Amino acid sequence: MEPRLKKLYREKVIPELTKMRGYINVHQVPRLVKVVINTGIGKDNKDPKVLEFAQKELAAITGQKPVITRSKKSIAGFNLRKGDICGVMVTLRGNRMYEFIDRMITVALPRVRDFNGLPSNSVDGKGGYTIGVKEQVIFPEVDSNSIYKVKGMNINIITTARTGEETVMFLRQIGLPIREG
Repeated sequence: MEPRLKKLYREKVIPELTKMRGYINVHQVPRLVKVVINTGIGKDNKDPKVLEFAQKELAAITGQKPVITRSKKSIAGFNLRKGDICGVMVTLRGNRMYEFIDRMITVALPRVRDFNGLPSNSVDGKGGYTIGVKEQVIFPEVDSNSIYKVKGMNINIITTARTGEETVMFLRQIGLPIREG
């Protein structure tokens, strides 16, 4: 079955953006490429239980097994050696990506305390948008009673938009609650 957000994109967002921006071809309309979710382990990289719980929670949230990320070089100030475990990450594409973004918009973001929209300046100018989440409890897949340690995560949404303005306009059309200004 086709995800709800993908259907919305095909039926409403493409015609609306084509009319607003004056695109000639359907392939000029921005689309979602991938979503990368990253959780850092930090100073707890020596504790195997923290890594295990981080993997388990990220797998529950995304429905996909996370990859362990390792440091590329040693940094003495952070007490980090080359090859040490830094965190876990997942790259979502296709239907899983659409379903994750839909769940994030409809279920997770409304659960954030004192939420008044996402910032409009979190774009990188090349079609990427980054969301920082302070605690993984906002996702209903994570049981708040079984949390070993509260960890934040970065959610990077990669699109084919060419400018930051185009990225923000596209993500607003999809339903992401991005503030004005």
